[in-house]
Amino acid sequence: MVRDKEATKRKLLDAATSEFATYGIAGARVDRIATNAGANKALIYAYFCSKEGLFEEVVAEQVDLAIRSVPITPDDLPGYAGRLFDRYLEHPEVLRLMGWLRLEQGFDAMPEAERRAYADKVAAIREAQRAGSVPDHFDAEELLSLVVHLSILGFSSVAATRDLVVRSVARITGT
Repeated sequence: MVRDKEATKRKLLDAATSEFATYGIAGARVDRIATNAGANKALIYAYFCSKEGLFEEVVAEQVDLAIRSVPITPDDLPGYAGRLFDRYLEHPEVLRLMGWLRLEQGFDAMPEAERRAYADKVAAIREAQRAGSVPDHFDAEELLSLVVHLSILGFSSVAATRDLVVRSVARITGT
């Protein structure tokens, strides 16, 4: 029987996403990942070199998916915050993975895709501020940080809702 390398890698990545989101890198077990993927444990090392390499691949993939699925709209930051909130609600594993990454590797840990996307988003907000479509009473970096963190609020507060997030960002931006 011929093995489909890409299908096996996909199954490993899917199983690893769940495992790492639940247990973090330290608590995750390659045996469980392999079992849940229906694959041989040795394939994890063949495809990803190590458990850490698999974790890095999972985080990079999840961050990339989140970035691509919720593009920034600097002229509608409340709408952007609402879409981020919805994405996190539908895919809480992204927040869990980023939490584990920062807990285990330090708060400065940031995948390269996230670093690039962050710089692009700050630049887009700054340009919208120059054009006058976004208020400039906050620096572009501060404003992006507020928007992103308000979109995460729903996962740290029982009272937070999508509507509260959108209203809060609208008040901050004056829109």
